[in-house]
Amino acid sequence: MAAVLAVFRLPQVVCIRHLAHFSRTIHITRNSKIKQNYINNIQTRLSFHHSISNKNIKEKRKMVNLQYPDARRDEKVADNYHGTEVKDPYRWLEDPDSDETRAFVDAQNVVTNSFLTSCKYRQDIHNRLKQLWDFPKYSCPRKHGDKYYFYMNTGLQNQSVYYVQDTLEDEPRVFFDPNTLSEDGTVAITSSQFSEDGSIFAYGLSSSGTDWSTIHFINAKTGEKYPEVLEQVKFSPLTWTHDNKGVFYGGYPDQAGKTDGSETSGNRNHKLRYHRVGTPQSEDILVVDFPEEPLWRIGAVVSDCGKYLIVLPMKDCRDNLVYFTKLEGVDIRGKLPLTQVVSKLEADHDYVTNDGTKAIFMTNKNASNFKLIAIDLEDYAEEKWVELLPEHPYNVLDWAAAVDGDKFVACYMLDVKNVLQLHCLKTGQLLRTFPLDVGTIIGFSGDKKYSEIFYHFTSFLTPGIIYTMDLKKDKEPKILREIKVKDFDPNLYKTVQIFYESKDGTKIPMFIVMKANAVFDGSMPALLYGYGGFNVSQQPTFSVTRLVFVQHFNGVLAIANIRGGGEYGEKWHNAGRLFNKQKSYDDFQAAAEYLIEKKYTTSSKLTIQGGSNGGLLVTTCMNQRPDLFGAIISQCGLSDMLRFHKFTVGYAWVSDYGSSDDPKHFENIMKYSSLHNVKVPENGGQYPATLLTTADHDDRVVALHSLKLIATLQHKLGQLPNQTNPLLVRVETKAGHGAGKPTAKLIEESTDILCFIAQSLKLEFKST
Repeated sequence: MAAVLAVFRLPQVVCIRHLAHFSRTIHITRNSKIKQNYINNIQTRLSFHHSISNKNIKEKRKMVNLQYPDARRDEKVADNYHGTEVKDPYRWLEDPDSDETRAFVDAQNVVTNSFLTSCKYRQDIHNRLKQLWDFPKYSCPRKHGDKYYFYMNTGLQNQSVYYVQDTLEDEPRVFFDPNTLSEDGTVAITSSQFSEDGSIFAYGLSSSGTDWSTIHFINAKTGEKYPEVLEQVKFSPLTWTHDNKGVFYGGYPDQAGKTDGSETSGNRNHKLRYHRVGTPQSEDILVVDFPEEPLWRIGAVVSDCGKYLIVLPMKDCRDNLVYFTKLEGVDIRGKLPLTQVVSKLEADHDYVTNDGTKAIFMTNKNASNFKLIAIDLEDYAEEKWVELLPEHPYNVLDWAAAVDGDKFVACYMLDVKNVLQLHCLKTGQLLRTFPLDVGTIIGFSGDKKYSEIFYHFTSFLTPGIIYTMDLKKDKEPKILREIKVKDFDPNLYKTVQIFYESKDGTKIPMFIVMKANAVFDGSMPALLYGYGGFNVSQQPTFSVTRLVFVQHFNGVLAIANIRGGGEYGEKWHNAGRLFNKQKSYDDFQAAAEYLIEKKYTTSSKLTIQGGSNGGLLVTTCMNQRPDLFGAIISQCGLSDMLRFHKFTVGYAWVSDYGSSDDPKHFENIMKYSSLHNVKVPENGGQYPATLLTTADHDDRVVALHSLKLIATLQHKLGQLPNQTNPLLVRVETKAGHGAGKPTAKLIEESTDILCFIAQSLKLEFKST
């Protein structure tokens, strides 16, 4: 089985490492009269919007209207949390299908679109983004059978196309083009796996960015599609039995109602099933479920030798159990007998490979920086576990993959920069360290069956270099492909990493990207990005949008590696979660203060940005220090921290936030929950310019978070004479949490974000 790393650098998602790792990719009470009046009011606004839509930009700019829609408040809706009553006047916005919610969304988009389209630099920004985006993008080749497969996007294609070639020197041929599946590119491949012999290609498709997918099959030799389609699939492994006859996959077959990503209902009773290719889904076999644990999600992988199915259940966004069952000689007809190896949810255990009966796992059990252990499946008592690769005292083990029979590649993080090594699978001995610049490995492929490896390097100023090495033949890695961007000279820019001091004295790393000739006089606008949660690390990667900001607004980009992330292992994660969550916010605010103190920028020219958990980060910091920032951008962010666990897969995030169901956690959460801490600034101040973004098919962080927050912001602040900064929400259609978003939508979103910054901070777009 090939190991593949594919890192998607879209807006960061909550718990993506754990919710997606199973695929073996390392890669509303309504008052009818009030409602009707409200809708009529919205329709009037919509008519106004359409009446100006064809006028020129100059006329639009004069007609920008920041009169926010009147959102009904139901003051009777309240919850009692352990003796404390908390009102929830916009509870009706939790129903995405009501006419009232839809009208509210339409009205908000009218106001937002009017503001964004009035930016006089809009066309310049869009053109430059499109120009820079138009460069070829590749994934690492991956060998299946006797052929190589890779993804390529010529530049502006909505989805990358899957190619095949007989050798690395042969002309590639299109194997599968997802752009043919929808006119607007909103159908994307979200998972895939070849059978062991490379004869059948299984792939998952997602529409409009939802976490739900359907699984399909193609004969790799003839191109013929198999008739069956597997539905109700979510958070699923996709792993083949080595007889090439079928796959194990997971989903929610009992989910009632809609399953298209626009629903908000919680996901319960995940099941693992086995599908034999060529048969209807109705004949699929339930092989593993845990009815007594309805919130568990079931990960699984067939071992590299094909003799075992490793089952990896988890409930939250950390810690999993380990079971296995033997597959050799087994005719799968029903539930599989499971042998439990790990019985406590107290650490992560990710399967890497096996050496005979010894299964190799990457774990943080008694190892904050992670290590590799070997567990003999014939004698699996914990006292018999053996350390294969001990925990490094400083570097964090990011991932590991078996290659070339008796070796494995290990990727570490050293101060948020990757280090790549080759080790002996038998002893763990270090065999070599691969040369690597300061940056990040965002793609890797290799297999125990083959001696070739491929790895994809990037950085803030390096679009991408794919290296290859035959471990049996080559002395050094060589460049397979070096990605170039037209009209971009990296020598005109520089990247520095600094360590600033947070509120409690902790040193926090931060990357800063700027022009090489930058002048530190406080005149530059700055864009500060952060995440700080779920053990997710923010490493250097290439971004066209950020470079346009640096180049054409003479901007400064800063990425703060705050606590709660995984940059320094589980200790760093624990230092910013649960009752330590405020430390993440302290770290981020200290980053802003550093940029101002060192004269990179001023508070009035500082924009903060974050997505998902990072969206919660920036809106919380906005509430706590509205004076510190000029603008905030929260993408797909959480805000209602008292009710997040009641929707879709939100229950899994309790491991980072705690739950309002617990009295102590309720008290802690109430201190920072964005929705519940909006307040009028003291001394006649105002909130920063605010843009919340969300999407109608986001079933990870559902849209209600952004809708309830914008309604609250506009109610409490929108009519204040001092609040001249805009308070806006952008609700995208046919989109989800970020994964699989087509290029056209990405460019439009980036255009809107840069227009918002330019408009709000009164910045000038400079052509050079």
